[in-house]
Amino acid sequence: MPIIVSPSADPAVKRVADAFSLDIQRVGGTRADISQAQSLSQPAVIIGVLGEDTVIDELVQKGKLDVSHIKGQWEAYQIAVVKDPAPGVAQALVVVGADRRGAIFGTFAISEQIGVSPWYWFADVPTEQKNNVYITAGSMQDQPKVRYRGIFINDEDPALKGWAQKKFGGVNADMYERMFDLILRLKGNYIWPAMWGKAFHLDDPKNTALADNMGMVMGTSHHEPMTRAHAEWHRKSENPAGGGPWNYETNRENIQKFWRGGIERMMSKGNGKPYESLVTVGMRGDGDEPMSEDTATELLEKVVEDQRAIIADVTGKPAAETPQVWALYKEVQDYYDKGMTVPDDVTLLFADDNWGLVRRLPTKNVDREGGFGVYYHFDYVGVPRNYKWTNTVQIGKVWQQMDLSYARGAKDLWVVNVGDLKPIEFPIDFFLTMAWDPENMDTQALQEYANNFAKQSFGTGLANEIGDLLQRYGTFAAMRKPELLNQHTFSVGEISAPKLKAGEFYQHYVKWQKLEADMQKVKAKTEPEHYPAFFQLVEWPIASMSNLYEMYFAAAWNQKLVDAGDARANYFKKIVEKNFARDKALTDKYHSINDGKWDGMINQVHMNYVTWNDPDQQTMPTVSAIHSAKNDIDVAFEESPLPPNTQIIQAADYIKASDNDEMEWTKVEHLGQAKAGVVILPQGNGPTSIDDNVSLTYELTQPYYGDATFTIELSPTLDTYARGGIRIAVAIDDRPAETLSFDLHATGGAQHTPEQKAWAQAVINNKHSLQWNVQNLKKGSHKLTVYRIDDNVVLEKLKIEFEQKAEPEAESEFAVSRFFSKLFGSN
Repeated sequence: MPIIVSPSADPAVKRVADAFSLDIQRVGGTRADISQAQSLSQPAVIIGVLGEDTVIDELVQKGKLDVSHIKGQWEAYQIAVVKDPAPGVAQALVVVGADRRGAIFGTFAISEQIGVSPWYWFADVPTEQKNNVYITAGSMQDQPKVRYRGIFINDEDPALKGWAQKKFGGVNADMYERMFDLILRLKGNYIWPAMWGKAFHLDDPKNTALADNMGMVMGTSHHEPMTRAHAEWHRKSENPAGGGPWNYETNRENIQKFWRGGIERMMSKGNGKPYESLVTVGMRGDGDEPMSEDTATELLEKVVEDQRAIIADVTGKPAAETPQVWALYKEVQDYYDKGMTVPDDVTLLFADDNWGLVRRLPTKNVDREGGFGVYYHFDYVGVPRNYKWTNTVQIGKVWQQMDLSYARGAKDLWVVNVGDLKPIEFPIDFFLTMAWDPENMDTQALQEYANNFAKQSFGTGLANEIGDLLQRYGTFAAMRKPELLNQHTFSVGEISAPKLKAGEFYQHYVKWQKLEADMQKVKAKTEPEHYPAFFQLVEWPIASMSNLYEMYFAAAWNQKLVDAGDARANYFKKIVEKNFARDKALTDKYHSINDGKWDGMINQVHMNYVTWNDPDQQTMPTVSAIHSAKNDIDVAFEESPLPPNTQIIQAADYIKASDNDEMEWTKVEHLGQAKAGVVILPQGNGPTSIDDNVSLTYELTQPYYGDATFTIELSPTLDTYARGGIRIAVAIDDRPAETLSFDLHATGGAQHTPEQKAWAQAVINNKHSLQWNVQNLKKGSHKLTVYRIDDNVVLEKLKIEFEQKAEPEAESEFAVSRFFSKLFGSN
């Protein structure tokens, strides 16, 4: 069956037709022929754009194809089996896009349905060969709910850069062709290209046309305005005099020339048409630093006004006709909060705190033309610690924050910083899938996502087992970034004999060992053709993190036992040395798999950080030996029981949930670090009061008369309204409710205020706790009620610590009689 595409089709449509032909070969063994014939003589696959394809337009005119649902819709597509499309032709499969990317997304939707994973190249997911594939008769349509959806390649030295140099000779068009293909197959359309010393449009002359010819929308990062990479400012080819200071007050003329050059390049496609771009406007300091502290809001408003004048002058059209985005990143958000004026057609891009917690969401002008977006992070360089090495993303947390963002109006741009792209495949897949249709990503779709990803990558047989591994890995890895781990991270326990008394570190060590053991069982059942993908997506992430935890756990015990002169220290010394060597062996295996295809890709330093920034090299934790000592004690552990004065209740174990007509409490597994996170859905609603009684009730048992200290563990979140914090209320039995609040202040620098220090601890530990003290509780059962007040609260766990005290003696009969005598007289 041939593929028919118009001879005048957009290059992006011709490219996707060619890609689909290769996908058919991956599935069936033979490429489909591509024809530019404008008439049908046999069943065929027709790929084209409505209004630009003669064959498709004739089918519409003859009433054989109803496209009313997609006409004029951004990136919409329709897939239809058309009966009797031409005399003597029984049927044709038609993929029609409302625009060129609609045609691309419709075509790749079929590729995915017939078994070609978007990760066939970037994760070596094999395609199952089939003798026949079937398309259900009828028609289906789809279109995105978020306008721009993309990724940011960042912090890419030494890993992605080193790999690309070996694989492609540089971060060049050959590399980007693979990357663009992946993004489009994931139904993304947008990218901020690699920018550490790199300039997309200059580094390879083929880059600019390649992106446009594949249908990509190009952008530049939050601090690179007017399509200009930061690296261009200091290149002689662009600034023969070196550019000068990046200061708009003192060097305005040079900076404007530089920006004008960026827009002129965007318009160099010809015929007055631009290379498709979403132009970043605004300005930060040199090298993604803040502008001067005394920078006036008026200056930034003037910067954007001048940039828009350049855009209008170069394009010959009103500035509003060129899509633009202004990133409210770090301190720029503060200017916006203080009333900075932004043109209505410019998309306002809010940001998270670099750790996956969205800082601010729309509170005014929610229907503005340019709309709103969110810049999110799976990778970061900055305080309190860089994290670049591996996947530490819990998709449940991504879902909660982006579901909230969409509900609050961030529907025009979602972009996520993915570092080197690998090894963050699974979260990228989730982020772009959710961006296509956030409304479809409900809690059931979220819970099924890992299994479905595993099914697509490894087949039905192992899908549930691999999905479970992916879910558990995401939860465990998100608890604390590996760059924040060392031998002092958790309490190690106490020395005793014959067994060592285990502390918190042991609990983490054991769960990682169990996860790795379960992974090894699944690995043994994996087919050889699936193993390269299994190693990249499942084995390496689990094994490398499990190994790291074991190394630091052993180093902690080695140090403690050496200090005590206990020869069992030698046992742990050997483990540390083994783990350090295994880390390198796992890296080497990753770099050698598939004949060295990924050589260099996971070269990020990840051990023994002492400041926020990278160490120069991997170093093993310091270990020591007890010499000339006989170790005749087996090394084993005993876990400490929960103290008798402590009770722990999972937030999901409530005995009663009180909802209202608009909202209901929902348990979400793998959201946070507990049994399940408990949230109110839908998100995005305003405050409720205690009287509204949107609440959860828990039962606890006080072992004796006394006081109780409640610790309410939450998944950390930020006040996206800037109202002064997020509130809940709590009450015990029939006592009056008390309001508790927290206000975490994200910062890109040192933490000075209590709110900033609390934020740093919250993102380091991936939890935040509220404490509440209750006095004079009687022995026995009690009811604790937690009331919703503000949105964006995720409850994880309740910890109650009881303190016994003397119960007051009951009033004597004589004392009561005396009280009434005073009140009513002697009679």
